[in-house]
Amino acid sequence: MMRTPLLIALMLCAGEMMAQTVRGKVLNNQRKAVDGAYVVDVKSGKHAHVNHNGQFNLTDMAVGDSVRVSHIGYQTHTVAVDDLDEQMVITMTENILALNEVLISPEFDAINLLVDIDIHTSPVQTSQELLRQVPGLVIGQHAGGGKAEQIFLRGFDVDHGTDVAISVDGMPVNMVSHAHGQGYGDLHFVIPETVDNIHFGKGTYDASEGNFATAGYVGFHTKESLDDSQIKLELGQFNTQRLLAMLDVVDTDKHDVYVASEFNLSDGPFDSPQNFSRFNILGKYTGRLSATDKLSVSISHLTSKWDASGQIPQRAVDSGDITRFGAIDDTEGGNTSRSNIILNYIKSVSEDAFVKNTVYYTHYDFELFSNFTFYLFDPVNGDQIRQYEDRQLYGVTSEYNQSLDFGAHEGLLQVGIGYRNDQSRNNELSHTANRVTTLDTLQLGNIDESNLYGYVNLEMDIGRWVINPGLRVDHFKFNYYDQLLTTYDTQAEQKGILSPKLNILFNPSTNLQLYLKTGKGFHSNDTRVVVAQNGREILPSAYGGDLGYMWKPVSNIVLNMAYWALYLEQEFVYVGDAGIVEPSGETMRTGLDFSLRYQPLQWLYWNVDVNYALARALGEPRGEDYIPLAPDLTLTSSVSVVHPSGVYGSVNFRYVKDRPANEDNSIVAEGYQVVDLNAGYQWGSLDFGINIQNVFNTEWNETQFATESQLLNETAPVEEINFTPGTPFFAKASVAYRF
Repeated sequence: MMRTPLLIALMLCAGEMMAQTVRGKVLNNQRKAVDGAYVVDVKSGKHAHVNHNGQFNLTDMAVGDSVRVSHIGYQTHTVAVDDLDEQMVITMTENILALNEVLISPEFDAINLLVDIDIHTSPVQTSQELLRQVPGLVIGQHAGGGKAEQIFLRGFDVDHGTDVAISVDGMPVNMVSHAHGQGYGDLHFVIPETVDNIHFGKGTYDASEGNFATAGYVGFHTKESLDDSQIKLELGQFNTQRLLAMLDVVDTDKHDVYVASEFNLSDGPFDSPQNFSRFNILGKYTGRLSATDKLSVSISHLTSKWDASGQIPQRAVDSGDITRFGAIDDTEGGNTSRSNIILNYIKSVSEDAFVKNTVYYTHYDFELFSNFTFYLFDPVNGDQIRQYEDRQLYGVTSEYNQSLDFGAHEGLLQVGIGYRNDQSRNNELSHTANRVTTLDTLQLGNIDESNLYGYVNLEMDIGRWVINPGLRVDHFKFNYYDQLLTTYDTQAEQKGILSPKLNILFNPSTNLQLYLKTGKGFHSNDTRVVVAQNGREILPSAYGGDLGYMWKPVSNIVLNMAYWALYLEQEFVYVGDAGIVEPSGETMRTGLDFSLRYQPLQWLYWNVDVNYALARALGEPRGEDYIPLAPDLTLTSSVSVVHPSGVYGSVNFRYVKDRPANEDNSIVAEGYQVVDLNAGYQWGSLDFGINIQNVFNTEWNETQFATESQLLNETAPVEEINFTPGTPFFAKASVAYRF
């Protein structure tokens, strides 16, 4: 009888010896960590993600078990466990993307798979294409190429960023209390070829995302190293020129340094030349200082200037006074610069925990001359305005990540804290003439706005389920010194907000994910509005939900579909162009997103994104409850070729349906459909390419507004569509040399 307990003890000990934790490392052919690779225990289905050092752990494995490792852009590897005491080292081989090897991993942001596929099959060619990589996001440019693009997403006319949070390497791009408008997000300081990946999310569901993340967020991550150096020259119509240089300075197992720079010139298709120029430079260092420390430092600078023809009234074109590419006031335009320092430091504190820190500093200035109403308010000098500011932006975020082991279940705990401070000096709105004479200063002041925040995010893997609750807290302090007052007085307000989240994922297999995402978010108002309203309704909340799926019905097709809803308790926006407060009340948006990625052949890809939204103001009479410029139907699609012979290219189609330009839909912003084309051939170290925008020379309006304006020869104002024409047929050629 005594033998039985002894036998049981021996069996338990043997089980402990046979089933242990497997520790591994995943590297590429350059011996660099493949951060984010997905690792699965083939037998049990347990999974893990490779961390910043390339490491992963899988529990309860035995000799003879196998692990499968996959990552976009690499061949999937299946490796047998032959030694539990030694660290596995798995080397992944880069290859042209194969959808049949792509797995839908049980993680909160699996939808990012769509953008990963697009970047590998049709890399970003221009700065405008950066935001277009997000499924369902549409942009428009309406001020000579130097102004931030207007953004449309999920039934929002986001303007320049009011409801989409944008970041680069952890540094926020959106500018609070900006001279031109709340949330202004200018991405032109990013060199497209330096972008490694894009992380995005739609809705209010991520605890790590705060201000402006209502319709969604977009995070760009630049490359840590270059595959090779290159020099690229582009020449095109309208005196368009671009020179790019990317130099791989240091490339070792532990240290990488590269420098990238671009110079752009263009006159554009307008009757009055744009005289556009932009210069960018980026230097980035990434070092693996030890087995537990990784440091990245980047320094970048942008300077840009341009002339613009501005938005023009349809009646002036119809009468023949100007062409579609003419101007009423061709002295519009501006100049801007932005210098950034970003430091990212990751410290592993144990095998299961690390701390990620981001510190950033920005010096930014902005000057913009616009004329939207022409001679409505000043029939002699015209209505030109100047918007100006000089800003310094500081911030820090620290996030603790702890892997959790609940025996049969696993999880991840994230706890983050951060601080951001914006100091905008001489934030000005003036009435000017010919960009030279200041006729009247309408607003002038100093803004000091700070945001202290913290968040907790928990992911619990329970079998095939992932439960993801989260909570975020933000506190804002608003200070404004009005320099037009006769006596000194700093106006101040402060307020906090709690934003709970709850997301539930179900992964019955590696080919299907069902999800329900819910959460509360917010966007802050302009400091000048906050103090004018005595702190009332200064952090309008947004409540959203997504019900959807990611699915691979067959090996070479990936589908995503989601029904969503978003309630915003106050679209309360500071209108920087007029220096006034424009409340627009509660709104409700519902919609349907659909995406398809299909690879019929190894070298041929097809993607489709269809997005429908119904956007309405609440509390308004039916028929007068439209939200101006809210897009209700958009469609984008492309067919891409990436052939092993070196031939590559894509045909890209985008469609935007007619949409209301005012509250009763009596003025309509016309939709459009445009086809673009790019093609090229890689021949050894040389790369030859051609890019054609608007292949069929379609007449389309890129941005449109229902505006009340008055021309010099008119006796009364007229409200109608004022627009910026979309680019006509535009071809440019490029040649690049890699070394």
